[in-house]
Amino acid sequence: MAVYALTGFSLVSLLSFGYLSWDWMKPSLVADVATDSMEKSLPPAFARPPHIIFILTDDQGYHDVGYHGSDIQTPTLDRLAAEGVKLENYYIQPICTPSRSQLITGRYQIHTGLQHSIIRPRQPNCLPLDQVTLPQKLQEAGYSTHMVGKWHLGFYKKECLPTRRGFDTFLGSLTGNVDYYTYDNCDGPGVCGYDLHEGEDVAWDQSGKYSTFLYAQRVSKILASHSPKEPIFIYVAFQAVHTPLQSPKEYIYRYRSMGNVARRKYAAMVTCMDEAVKNITWALKKYGYYDNSVIVFSTDNGGQTFSGGSNWPLRGRKGTYWEGGVRGIGFVHSPLIKRKRRTSWALVHITDWYPTLVSLARGNLSNVPGLDGYNVWPAISEGKESPRTEILHNIDPLYNHAKYGSLEDGFGIWNTAVQASIRVGEWKLLTGDPGYSDWIPPQTLTNFPGSWWNLERLTDGLRKSVWLFNITADPYERYDLSDQRPDVVRTLLMRLVHYNQTAIPVRYPAENPRAHPDFNGGAWGPWASEDDAEEWEGGGEPLKSRNKKKKCKICKLRSFFRKLNTRLMSNRI
Repeated sequence: MAVYALTGFSLVSLLSFGYLSWDWMKPSLVADVATDSMEKSLPPAFARPPHIIFILTDDQGYHDVGYHGSDIQTPTLDRLAAEGVKLENYYIQPICTPSRSQLITGRYQIHTGLQHSIIRPRQPNCLPLDQVTLPQKLQEAGYSTHMVGKWHLGFYKKECLPTRRGFDTFLGSLTGNVDYYTYDNCDGPGVCGYDLHEGEDVAWDQSGKYSTFLYAQRVSKILASHSPKEPIFIYVAFQAVHTPLQSPKEYIYRYRSMGNVARRKYAAMVTCMDEAVKNITWALKKYGYYDNSVIVFSTDNGGQTFSGGSNWPLRGRKGTYWEGGVRGIGFVHSPLIKRKRRTSWALVHITDWYPTLVSLARGNLSNVPGLDGYNVWPAISEGKESPRTEILHNIDPLYNHAKYGSLEDGFGIWNTAVQASIRVGEWKLLTGDPGYSDWIPPQTLTNFPGSWWNLERLTDGLRKSVWLFNITADPYERYDLSDQRPDVVRTLLMRLVHYNQTAIPVRYPAENPRAHPDFNGGAWGPWASEDDAEEWEGGGEPLKSRNKKKKCKICKLRSFFRKLNTRLMSNRI
């Protein structure tokens, strides 16, 4: 039996030292305002539709919040979660675009065609225009709707922009990651552009302002200019704590004792974001919204361990279907919750926010058939059982097929080389290549000798394409039961087959040179006209067009780039 030493610590001792003490509380920076009103009993139905603030953080690891035993200071999040309902059986998607698309549509990726990767800046792709979005439903219910932060759902034509998808106002970035101060984003060598937008215009004048502060200030400004008598929905999609690792120096100084430089910068960014949430909470109270508000906090995917994030003690990281990639930090804070100050183990998925929030807003869901989400407010507010019993994490037919997978290994009903994952009840099944599968201790524990977790990953994953775990009993995915329970494997494979029959074709077109910021005034933004956009829908090559003149323009542009590339290559040689 192998023994894995960690500088005098065993795995058991690491866990016993508090890394699983999820209820540890830290002092809060949030003022105790309106405490009495929070404790008052409320009528069965809200007197008015509540104000809804949805806060989404980017790449924040499962371990990277104070109440999960982290060494990172998040007093605001700790306080809000402690006074509300912590969601400890909450799932998101492993990367950016999928989580955001499922939040906004209430549908799995397989039902929007976004089941592969993310939307790249130069792709003629965006959230399908036939989808009725969450903010559009809230507008129908009489809400003022605002978005602040990262969009990452496509922008190649104006119809794709946030202000065309249900938001009255928008301040933020359209692409996946930008500099926190300059708002520059490079999608490859020499393909760089500015990406901060106010509505549908480029916000050149905001350059130099740290995005976390800028976004929190914008939320406060929106609340100050709106009437609390009218319902409001604000979607705050912080860029933090996605790379690049940038933070004001005063926050980095707090973590000067951390030996891991990436972790130090990352921790500073998390604490800075926590204070931004504090300022948003204060604004809700200052301007009279708080007593009739619902604050939802969610991460978008697991932390990137190579960039300072930690998902300990969960397995895996961002971009994987292990728990470290898909189990999120989530909580709801609201004076309207009937059973506060508790932890909920109800099964909740990011698609559930669509029907839940529309129902809270007294909106109409009857004209939005086929949602994959459920109304989980009774489970959150009253502690009732969740209506959700299973989650399709995803089916990605384009992802690299596992070398050792086969239809035979899938009982003749499923090709186990295909990347897919599903949870049904307490069981979780993964097929294909689920992604990097290490268990990575917090990076503050530096200089561990050896790689015990790498060894375990290699011996566990060798020549495999099917994994089965009892997630309730084994949340860290240490004991693969696929060989012991082939009956359960077969049952879950049948569920994958069922979902796959409802999937629509993948939307992942090739990149288009016309998207280069140099052709758009130096900024990322819509580049396809309304007339020619249809040519690019659903594929990388333009579809046949009846208008030969328009098609010819595209041909000439491509010819120019081919000649330019030939000259550049000749010069290199």
